[in-house]
Formats: sequence, C-alpha cells, structure tokens
Amino acid sequence: MLYPKIFRQLEAVRWNMADDIPWDSFDASLLTEEQALTVKMNAITEWSALPATEMFLRDNRHDSDFSAFMSVWFYEEQKHSLVLMEYLRRFRPDLVPTEQELHAVRFDFDPAPYLETLTLHFCGELRLTQWYQCAAQWHTEPVIRHIYRLISHDEARHGGAYLRYMQQAIARLGDDARRAFAKVGVLMASAGRTGQALHPTNLHVNKSLFPNDTVQSRLPDPGWLEHWLDQQIQFDRSWESKVVGSILKKLSTLLGESFDTVQALNRYRKSLNVPAADRGSAAAQPA
Repeated sequence: MLYPKIFRQLEAVRWNMADDIPWDSFDASLLTEEQALTVKMNAITEWSALPATEMFLRDNRHDSDFSAFMSVWFYEEQKHSLVLMEYLRRFRPDLVPTEQELHAVRFDFDPAPYLETLTLHFCGELRLTQWYQCAAQWHTEPVIRHIYRLISHDEARHGGAYLRYMQQAIARLGDDARRAFAKVGVLMASAGRTGQALHPTNLHVNKSLFPNDTVQSRLPDPGWLEHWLDQQIQFDRSWESKVVGSILKKLSTLLGESFDTVQALNRYRKSLNVPAADRGSAAAQPA
C-alpha cells in the first residue's frame, strides 16, 4: 500500500494555518480590488475538491489504497479553500464566498475511466503548481503571496503522490495503463495549441448539464479563469512551457522513454496501439 507512506510524507511538511501564515504582515495598501476578487474566485474553485473527491471514491471502489489517500488530498485541498476564505474574512469580509456560491460547484461528474481521470488530475496538479507560483508573483500584498506559495508547494506534492499511483498502475496493468497515461498526457500538454486552460476544473464532466458542466462555468463569473490567466497574472508562453516541460519530464520517467516534445509523446502513444508482436518485428528491422 502507498497510502501509509504518502500520509507520513505529507504530514511531515504540512503547514499550519494559525502559525505558518504571517497574518500580521498584511498591508491593505498593497491589495487591489481586482486582486481581492481573484482570491474569492480561487477560494470557490478550490472548494470543488469536494465533488472531485466524491467522483474519485465512486470510480475507485476497487482500490481502497487510493481511496484512503483521498482523505489526505481532500483535507489539504479543502484547506486551500479555507485559507483563502480566512484571508478574505480577515481583510475583505465583503468578498467571502457565500455558502450558496460554494455549493454551486458541487455537482455530479459523469463516470469516467479511472486511469484517465488519475492522469488528468496528475497533470492538473503540475499546472496548478505553476499557476499559483505565477499568481504569487503578480500579487503585491505579502500575506496572499505567501499563501499562494504554500498552496503551490502542496500542489506539487500532490502531483508526486499521483505519480506514485501511476507507477503502481503500470506495474499492475502494463500497457493498458501506459496507453491511458500517454493519451491524457498529450491532451493536457497541448494547451498551447488548443488555446484553452486545460485543467480539470475547466473540462466538461456532465453531459446532462452541458454547457454548465465545468467548475468554472458555475462560478459567479464564469469567464474569470481565462481573464485571470491572460490579463491578470499573465500566464504566458514562458509559464506554459514550464507546465509542458514538467509533464513531459515526469511522463518520461514514468514511461521509461524520453519525450522532449508533445509530438514525441504522441508518437509513443500511437506506438502503444500497435500489437506488441508487430512492435517487436518493427524494432528488429534494419535501419
């Protein structure tokens, strides 16, 4: 089982909201109205770990180890929402999300193949790591900058935990797992070509509710995410390259190949659809 070790590792570096946030360093003159509003939107977005956890538990009933890990992931993700709301409660109480605004992002996700979902969230954690690092640089008020850095580090650790479960899946399922990981990896590393913010909270997850079946579509401002990324924190190509590079590097290690580009990962994905015998024959052909 992976859960006991991952629990100990995350417990050892867990930050405390009362003691590890420099609340007394708050400087009201350095917090703009638009910055405060983005804190509210991120607090609501982080609350969507609730329906994501319900989805994970439903679709992973066969895996008690991973389901137990959800207790840690859910706790830490909900704490992200809570610390952002605490920041607003202390310094901008007029912007604290209402219970109705939080509940709006709790809705059913359609069942999906669990390996693909695992990969989506693995890549999503790598993307969030960079989003929050970028947000920390954009903000000018020191307390929220500190909070975003803490959250970013958590997201990176969560990505590492998901990677452990992906390694375990390969050991158990072989090419079936590799195909799922390569397929979703290509999708999630292609945001530069699609022009879309590829993250689980911005993907359609319930056909019966379309088009209001993304987390972002259920926020008070459904267009907030794109504006935050493009116009506010300015998550540009240099930042996007960090996300893509991280996904390719992690998947290279996981799959035992070297992927310098998304195209290389896509070629590998296609090779997995060739029967193993044919792959071996092709490899044996003289150059």
